[in-house]
Amino acid sequence: MNSMEPNQAKLSLLYSPEASQSQRTLNPYVTGTSVVALKYKDGVLMAADMGGSYGSTLRYKSIERMKPIGKHSLIGASGEISDFQEVLRYLDEVTLQDSMCDDGNSLGPKEIHNYLSCVMYNRRNKFNPLWNSFVLAGVKKKPGVDKSETYLGLVNMIGVNFEDDHVATGFGNHLARPILRDEWREDLSFEEGVRLLEKCMRVLLYRDRSAVNKLQIANITEKGVTISQPYSLKTFWGFSAFQNPTAGAQGS
Repeated sequence: MNSMEPNQAKLSLLYSPEASQSQRTLNPYVTGTSVVALKYKDGVLMAADMGGSYGSTLRYKSIERMKPIGKHSLIGASGEISDFQEVLRYLDEVTLQDSMCDDGNSLGPKEIHNYLSCVMYNRRNKFNPLWNSFVLAGVKKKPGVDKSETYLGLVNMIGVNFEDDHVATGFGNHLARPILRDEWREDLSFEEGVRLLEKCMRVLLYRDRSAVNKLQIANITEKGVTISQPYSLKTFWGFSAFQNPTAGAQGS
């Protein structure tokens, strides 16, 4: 009888209410802000700053939030940085399994986007979401077609996903998309696309408290992915609205 007591004690611990409680991420901790991307005539350009906010404190200033995925894709992330790192591990496994098939084909940006949409929606249904919004970009040739196809899409933390000619996450969805709607053209050159992204990032730097003046721009074409070295934008803080931001406000 005494020999059964340790086993019963283990079972009681295993099925106790404390042991059965599952853990959920209730709030993100270290987060990155907006990602902005657009198509241009040779491929896709994507921009993101390198800030990482711990709550409302801009704690980290050298976090890379854009990564190449496989041969044809590029991902940019805003939101929880640790969840982004977890998703990168998922994508490493997927691309490894794909390359091990050795069937002469490889996953393109559309397949990666669909996979991420399923992952995000699955985690949302478990009430344990990954606190991210992802931008997926890529260029891939279709079999039997000479011209490469550019791809740009977005998926958010509950699995809502879409494709467009230009996308933005976070504050960029409110402040950068209007600029892109006015100034984007299908035949943008590389230099024009970079200037347009820099304009969007400058507006976000002025208006988004989580933005930092240290950014990277990634370029993906049929030749591959190139991510620039970090650099800063020229800014001007002498606008009258910046000097006295509450002028004319009610109660001022």
